[in-house]
Amino acid sequence: MRKYLLNKKEEIKDLEVKKRLLEFPLTKNFIISVIGPRRAGKTYSLYDLIKTKNLKDEDYLFLNFEDDEIREKNRKEIIKVIFYHKELYGKEPDFIFLDEIQNLDRWESFVYSLFEKKRYHIFLTGSSSKFLSREIATQLRGRSITSLVLPFSFKEILEIKGEKVSEILSSYGESKIKNILRNYLKEGGFPDVVLTNINRKVYFRDYVNLVIFNDIVERFKIKNIALVKMFVNFVLSSFSKEISIHKIYRTLKSRNIKVSKKTLYRHSDALEDSLFCFFLRKFSFSERESMLSIPKVYINDTGLINYSISTKFEEDIGRLMENAVFLGLKRKEYEGEFSGIFYYKDLLRHEVDFVIKDGLRVKQLIQVCYDINYNTKNRELKTLVKAGRELKCKDLLVITWDYESEEVIDGRKIKFIPLWKWLIKI
Repeated sequence: MRKYLLNKKEEIKDLEVKKRLLEFPLTKNFIISVIGPRRAGKTYSLYDLIKTKNLKDEDYLFLNFEDDEIREKNRKEIIKVIFYHKELYGKEPDFIFLDEIQNLDRWESFVYSLFEKKRYHIFLTGSSSKFLSREIATQLRGRSITSLVLPFSFKEILEIKGEKVSEILSSYGESKIKNILRNYLKEGGFPDVVLTNINRKVYFRDYVNLVIFNDIVERFKIKNIALVKMFVNFVLSSFSKEISIHKIYRTLKSRNIKVSKKTLYRHSDALEDSLFCFFLRKFSFSERESMLSIPKVYINDTGLINYSISTKFEEDIGRLMENAVFLGLKRKEYEGEFSGIFYYKDLLRHEVDFVIKDGLRVKQLIQVCYDINYNTKNRELKTLVKAGRELKCKDLLVITWDYESEEVIDGRKIKFIPLWKWLIKI
């Protein structure tokens, strides 16, 4: 264990870490739970914190529970890690980083024993949205703040490329930014994809298989792997649209594939839990009605969509834009900018893409639309204005590809903003 602690520090020193636009709270009064999809950069975000804060070896302790050296240790030795650190450095650590903590048996009691001393900044990471929140809700109730790490955002990719962007650009500068945006919508923001020349198709194929086998098949002891693969394809193909378990069940039944709805719901829960995708509920003033509504599904990265299923980029660009907007909003929700995201649909099935709720108030309505023409305006904007009146919301926004304006329609002011401008603002 002592050797691991020393070697880990040397490993971190030698790594080149890209700066993330993430702000973790620094407090000893709460545990910081860092969640995110596999390979999104959770571990590197902690390395970034270590380097940004210029933490010395004696200041922190880092355990990655997916490292073989730690997996081979018994629990009794692992819980002595503070004593080993003090033996090596003559003091207790100020920061404790526990990476992929779910791999430690009965991790909750270990973390609580550290937390109750109120001596350390404690950071946990996990690739599950529920295991941390569920366990913390029981044994560590009210003692945790959750931070979400997703693949690189568009703003982070611009920083990596050294692009300094202002809201006013020359035609050449704007074209360059739009080209980077198109590439972002095609390839997404997974660090391995952005920072290397890895074969994209192989990378995303392996990523999907990793989620299927590790997060669903192994975790839930599922035998019908072919069914899980079909379900994942249903989810990917439905990005930025409603997804009905009942319809999937009927489709499978028509193909003589025997499966229960309960099993399909378990698969959807597992995918959401692994942060492979997010399910967005329809807005209602009744919480129960909202929870029972048919959700829309968004994928954790647009590259995962383009390289995993048959898509036609130019035809699907509107849906890819919507997925990118959702991910931007999800980041802001976790940062506490507002309390919830929903979609809106009236009785005539006219839809508004996003309803942003803050407490009991509807804060903003957002429509995502690639091309603004007469027919689009007539259809999309009437729904937006109607929803604004019904939900008593005056902040109406349309995110476009390149149209920018401010117009009054049916007595309501609507702001239009290009996607690239919106993404660098949030």
